[in-house]
Amino acid sequence: MDVSKESSGSSHDDFISSSGMHDMEKQTKNVDGMADEVDDDSPFEMVRTAVSNKDSPELPCLTFRSWVLGIGFCAALSFVNQFYWFRENSIILGGFVVQLISFPLGYLMALLLPKRTFNTFGWSWSLNPGPFNIKEHVIVSIFAGASVGTAYGIDVVTIKRMWYKSGLGFGPSVLFILTSQIMGYSFAGFSRKFLVYPASMIWPASLISVTLFRTFHEVQSIGGGRFTRSQIFWICFIGSFAWYFIPGVIFPALGFLSILCFAAPGNIIANQLGDAFNGVGMLNFSLDWSYISSAYTQSPIAIPWVYACNVFVGFVIIMWVATPIGYYTNTWDTQLMPMYSASVYTTNGSVFDIHQVMTNNGMLDVEKYASYGPLRLTFAFAMTYGLGFAGLVNLISYIALNHGPSIMEQMRQARTLNEDVHMRLMRVYKEVPHWWYGVTFVITFALSIVTCEVYNLMPWYWVIVATVIPLVFTVPIGIIQAISNQQPGLNVITEFIIGYARAGDPIANVTFKVYGYITMAQALALVSDQKLGHYMKIPPRDLFIAQLVGTIIAAFVQLGVAFWLMDTVANICTPEGFPFTCIQANTFFSASVIWGLVGPERMFGTSSPYHPILYLFILGALLPVPFWLWKQKFPTSWIRHVHTPLLFIASGFMPPAPSHVYTNWFIGCFFFNYLWHKYRNAQWNRYAFALSAGLDSGLAISGIVTYFAFMNVKMPDWWGYNTHHCPLAAHGMSSYEQPV
Repeated sequence: MDVSKESSGSSHDDFISSSGMHDMEKQTKNVDGMADEVDDDSPFEMVRTAVSNKDSPELPCLTFRSWVLGIGFCAALSFVNQFYWFRENSIILGGFVVQLISFPLGYLMALLLPKRTFNTFGWSWSLNPGPFNIKEHVIVSIFAGASVGTAYGIDVVTIKRMWYKSGLGFGPSVLFILTSQIMGYSFAGFSRKFLVYPASMIWPASLISVTLFRTFHEVQSIGGGRFTRSQIFWICFIGSFAWYFIPGVIFPALGFLSILCFAAPGNIIANQLGDAFNGVGMLNFSLDWSYISSAYTQSPIAIPWVYACNVFVGFVIIMWVATPIGYYTNTWDTQLMPMYSASVYTTNGSVFDIHQVMTNNGMLDVEKYASYGPLRLTFAFAMTYGLGFAGLVNLISYIALNHGPSIMEQMRQARTLNEDVHMRLMRVYKEVPHWWYGVTFVITFALSIVTCEVYNLMPWYWVIVATVIPLVFTVPIGIIQAISNQQPGLNVITEFIIGYARAGDPIANVTFKVYGYITMAQALALVSDQKLGHYMKIPPRDLFIAQLVGTIIAAFVQLGVAFWLMDTVANICTPEGFPFTCIQANTFFSASVIWGLVGPERMFGTSSPYHPILYLFILGALLPVPFWLWKQKFPTSWIRHVHTPLLFIASGFMPPAPSHVYTNWFIGCFFFNYLWHKYRNAQWNRYAFALSAGLDSGLAISGIVTYFAFMNVKMPDWWGYNTHHCPLAAHGMSSYEQPV
């Protein structure tokens, strides 16, 4: 698929434990009969276990401390995550890092800041209103939550400038980013009644955050070691910071230890099977944490072992079985190209030059295209789109079979069940008026039309069509996510719609995708935060302000980092600019060519050699059925651990991800989430997330420090400084003559 933001389903860490979900389904069947027994709590056991049924309305929330920490973390994470988005080894610092680091900083501010009270325009406030409390902690995380993922519109800004050679400019880019990001607020606000307020809308992922917040602020008995979480965090931070100087600067080859290439450096098959850049990454190991906990896989500690096995099995089937078979049988003449690449090619295996087939106004010239020749993809890249169709349908089929009764029952309860204790406790706080969201929508919608029309991104009427998609799908998709923890992606639908409607217009294609797909995804991310605030009793107006301010800050910082890097890094977004190769943007660019410039009719129509991959949706629809039937007959069988949507997870990132990241991530999962979790469970419960956050944070800061420290230093050119020890993998099998 395009990039990590466009996976066919939701990411693997969105899954919760199988037993917990089955327990929830059992609870929904008897919830009416037990309502009286749990009148002072949620009717769902998962929620009762994680969320307190008490509140302290007097606790301050949007304080000076939370403003400072929230804005600081939002800006810092925006910078770090956008910085690494351009690099070959992308990583993401997530919410757990903020939760962990902001906790001691909040307490430190409570100890050091003066308690003097100020009066500003009749409003009384203090630098230090008392001990750092759990509500301040939550609002800091919500501030920073806007910066965890890079703004999707930056993909458009980047490819427009670096590949299509028509820069948008900083001002128009700001308008584009802000409108596409903030428009989701209106849909989130209007869907609160359906997705936040009902007790049956559980949002299981939020329960994990609730549990972690309560672990920090409430006295709980968790054994397992003599160190505190903060101490483990800083130990791992320092170790990770220091170690990255080795694989990041001195010995980069440690990130790509390809056994096959070392054993047979002159054999093209060994190179293709062993390389991580243009091969399938067999027996390619890494001692660089950025390839173990990457932006594609995220931390190996963040996913249960059983689910990691599902993801890795899917990776093996797709990359180590299907791809070599397709390649070495020369399906679609794929041997003219490298085995694994996100680039697009001509029929003779050379890289496709878009400027040879475009008009002066950035559209496809049909006559030039007919003369230049049709677009061709590597087998792995083409299969990614077929598996994307299959993954979307598979997710819907899987949810219908495994969670369909629960979804229908909870939709019924959303209309009939009395409000639970959490809704009653929230009545104390002033709600955000609907007109706030209405004004937000009117402003962003109007600015979206102006931006698209004035800067020639897309005709105004397609902005209207794009806006209808989240309007229609936010609530139904949100209900699925709130109950099953899975979000079916609509990116394929948006690409098809605009691809057929405006074939030959690549910028309109990606712009439509931003407003049609990302607006809904942003809305559901905001709804998830609203449910977290609902559980933690955060005043809704404070939550609205934190989300809005965080989104605006993140947009400016991320866009500033993007322009800074594009202006200053030599050869950025090319192999010569390593590590700033922009592999995620390159995949997004290729998608714009496939779906926009060339169009789905030419790429996947009945006359195209790639037409058969569209029928993989049949495989996706039928795949969950035998496993579901087996589980109905043998509910305790090991088959109950097979979750078919997870089998498609890796295909959503392959390409652009280096092909060895899933192998090394899985090895990390084995050590952290199987051995450590099984044999030192108390230690794992106490330290696992602190260790993960420390390693990720140390790596992120070290990468930035090494960039500035060594940007003008020429390192010695030796064997260990070279990361490409499988050079033959860059060749196509048919175009390479094996030496005798």
